[in-house]
Parts: sequence; C-alpha cells; structure tokens
Amino acid sequence: MDVGQPTLDQLRLFLAVVDEGSFNGAARKLGRAISVVSYGIVTLESQLGVTLFDREGSKKPVLTPAGKAMLAHARAVTDDVDALIAGVRNFNQGLEAELGLAIDVMFPTHLIAEVLREFQALFPTVQMRLFVETLGAIAALVVDGRAELGISGPDLVALPDLEREAIGEVELLPVAAPDHPLARMAKIPPGEVRKHRQLVLTDRSNLTQGRDFSVFAASTWRLGDLGARHALLREGIGWGNMPRHLINADLASGKLKRLALPEAPGMAYRFHALWRRDCPIGPARAWVLDALRERLSRCPDAKAPRQTY
Repeated sequence: MDVGQPTLDQLRLFLAVVDEGSFNGAARKLGRAISVVSYGIVTLESQLGVTLFDREGSKKPVLTPAGKAMLAHARAVTDDVDALIAGVRNFNQGLEAELGLAIDVMFPTHLIAEVLREFQALFPTVQMRLFVETLGAIAALVVDGRAELGISGPDLVALPDLEREAIGEVELLPVAAPDHPLARMAKIPPGEVRKHRQLVLTDRSNLTQGRDFSVFAASTWRLGDLGARHALLREGIGWGNMPRHLINADLASGKLKRLALPEAPGMAYRFHALWRRDCPIGPARAWVLDALRERLSRCPDAKAPRQTY
C-alpha cells in the first residue's frame, strides 16, 4: 500500500489534538476553526491509510495503536524542524553556528565541564569543538582558525594577530614521590634540582616548538599528556610541576610531596584568553569567556587575573 507524505502542518494538528485532548482544544491552541482541525486529521489519516483516533463512544479522541506508534515520530519531526528554524533565526541574529574552544591542559577540568553543561542548555544550536592542548598549541589553533577562542597559559612568543586578555591563574607546585631523592632531603641546596630528571610537558605545536616553560633540570622526559606526568610522578620516576587543584588529594594522602626548591618553590600559571583580531565576537563565544573567567575566580586553588603586560 502506497503511503502519502504528510505535511508539517498536518503533524502539528495531530500533536495539538493529542496534547490538548480534544479537537476543540487543538483549535483554540492553534487559532484555527474546529472544521479545519477535523479536516486536517481526516486528510492525514487518509494519506497514511490508518485511523489515528478512536472517536466512537467518547467525547475525547483516543489514540489508536497506529496513532500511538506515530506519535513519537511526529514529535521527532516537528522538534527537528523547530530546531532548524531556531538555528536559522539565531544565525541571522549573529549567533555562531559552531564554536571552536581550545583550552590549556592546566585549566581545571571540572570548571570546563560545568561551563559546557550550561552552554549546551543555553546554546543548543551551536556545535562545540573542544581542544585540550598545551603551551603554544592553543595559540596555534586560534591562529589557524580551528578555534575561535583559546584559553592559553603563559606567552612564549609574540603573536600580533591575536588579542589577549588575562582571566586568572592557578598555582603550580614542584612535587615528587615521597621516596624520590629530592623529597627525602631536609633542605634542598641551590642547583641540586638540575641533577634530577624533570618531567615536563612537550609542546605539540610548530608555533613555539623548542621553547621551554619552567625547565630547570639537565635531564628531562617530555610528555604530551598531563595525566601521564601525574602518574609518573607518583611512581617516583622524576619530579615536576603540577597544578595544585590536581594534586591536593595526593599531598594530603602522602602520595606526593611538595618540594621546597630554592629556584622555584611555587609559581603562578597565568591564563589568557586569545582570539583573532579579524574574527568578530559572537554571543556564544562571549558567554563562554565570561563563564570561564567567573568560574576560575571562584575556584579555591585559583586567583583573579593580575596585570602581566
């Protein structure tokens, strides 16, 4: 049996009758005459070759098995069309169709998750592309246009094409496993740290390749993942700097020990928002930046931005 193709208007009539529980109610909701609603449902049933409502013996139309089977599909179709219309309206009003966000691996992950949870509710039509990278890779993604907004760590190279804004900082602490030679010293003498392997994050971008941040040791292992460095530190393979918010539990349990290094007993890791000067700021990007800045300011292990220019 050949089945006709229902119109969007017919599907909305069908859903209105279901939601309002009557043809009269559907007519009031849609601002249509009852005869128009009734005719639309009859036409829809004729096109599909099924009866959608049982109208016998009851003042209220009751869904038939065929009507129940069609209900979820009808809602899905109208929801998709509504989303399409909303997306076009938002685009015409300046809302981005998609947003690339590149964030430094040192940024507290739980704050990112909180912000993106709210983002999906406020901007359901905006497609998010999330990158979590290190050092110069953040700026490289923004320069290349793969990310419209970057949250980067300290500047390693001047980039005149980018605007930058300080948004806060976290504290980096030098740590090692309790059985590491540096951790067993009552007082670490100046220069001693250079004799012990340091675990550092490698820069995976060509933009700042070969530039180092807070590297003191002659011997280094370079890792592309902060989680891997965390695990190796706890195994005593070397020493390294870690953001306080990631190691508070390890310090409390004794799995890691803070090192009182004369060269750098602790340091600020400052975050900057980056975006291209030739890229207009849309509402989604502006909201994400404000939300990340606000959440970072309330994080117990972070600080408000300081002037660094």
